[in-house]
Amino acid sequence: MKILMVTPYLPIPGFSGGQTRSYNLIKHLSKSCQITLVSFILPDQEPEHKEHLEDFCQEIITINRGETWQLKKILFTGFSPYPFLVSNYHSKEFQQTIKEQLDKNSFDLVHVECFYLMPNIPKTNIPVLLVDQTIEFAVYQHFVQTLPMKYLIIKPLLWLDVLKLKFWEFYFWRKADCLVAVSPEDRDLMKSKANRKVKIVPNAVNQQLLAKSNYSKYKRPTVLFGVANFKWMQNKEGTINLLKHVWPKIKADMPEAKLKIAGRYSKEFVESTGLVRPNDKSVEYGEIDNPKEVYSKSWVLVAPIRSGGGSRTKFFEAMACGLPVITTPSGIEGIEAENNQHVVVVKDFDQLAKKTVDLMKDEEELKRIGRNGQELIRSKYSWKDSAGKLLKIYQDIS
Repeated sequence: MKILMVTPYLPIPGFSGGQTRSYNLIKHLSKSCQITLVSFILPDQEPEHKEHLEDFCQEIITINRGETWQLKKILFTGFSPYPFLVSNYHSKEFQQTIKEQLDKNSFDLVHVECFYLMPNIPKTNIPVLLVDQTIEFAVYQHFVQTLPMKYLIIKPLLWLDVLKLKFWEFYFWRKADCLVAVSPEDRDLMKSKANRKVKIVPNAVNQQLLAKSNYSKYKRPTVLFGVANFKWMQNKEGTINLLKHVWPKIKADMPEAKLKIAGRYSKEFVESTGLVRPNDKSVEYGEIDNPKEVYSKSWVLVAPIRSGGGSRTKFFEAMACGLPVITTPSGIEGIEAENNQHVVVVKDFDQLAKKTVDLMKDEEELKRIGRNGQELIRSKYSWKDSAGKLLKIYQDIS
């Protein structure tokens, strides 16, 4: 099959959950499909990052998206019906590139990753498959709802943007020929608003993460948040909740414990919060080279996430490495895990802290949850299987 795949990023493994997902699906789909990839990029991603994809794509075309906070994008948002997220990816050059590809090639399908790229797709008789990796309006709605009072003066503008985002997200769900979600929760919402069937292609892990690790646990009980991209607002919120409401209680009950916040832009973000004293040796943060080592050596992954939508790549990866995950009902969406069997799920932050301390003090229970979680990932969540499900969808609608 000849597929035109359109993504809001260059799919690079390890840069973000979405990029990791797209990269692995492309890698496995390439055995059955000829993929032409059209992606936005940032200035620091060209040209060396294309090398990851050259073996899997027939052609790779990249368009520079430019910086997010540009005056022309802000003005376009203000004087157009589109929300800022759509405006950030609205590009005449991108539109022209897609049109040229459709005019000169006989594609079987157009695969669009994330609804906010849809305004760039011209009218075509070729089936358009839309994947929404998360429910964008819900994420931004939660962000605005939880803003501190000091931002009260700008909240009306932000609410207007959320309403625009919600309208267009629903609109493009109805316009696409086929819809794909990553979790049952997202599927149910998309189905109700689009009044149509929605397929699921879940996130997964690389099988090498499931290989036996020779790493020993850190000597100090270590709580991990990560490995993640800290420009994504759900990761920012989770980190703030952890530092303000959960970590102090863990530290009070277990003074020897250590907190590790790992991933891209984690240093800049943690320091911007002002929640960690410069001389606090119990909290460590920054980028890392080997996620498997950090997952394998940490004791628990704790994620006090309040907003749902999509699923967490870091949870799949942590569980694949045998690291127990402690999170909220919103956090565990997208993973068919049983509470106190494969993961630990609690609703409030006090219980989250208590469960974390209890688990780190019980070595046998720590190992049991870790083993069960790893077996769940091994049995249900491989990129090969997810790519197979996506290929079947391709064949059904083309």
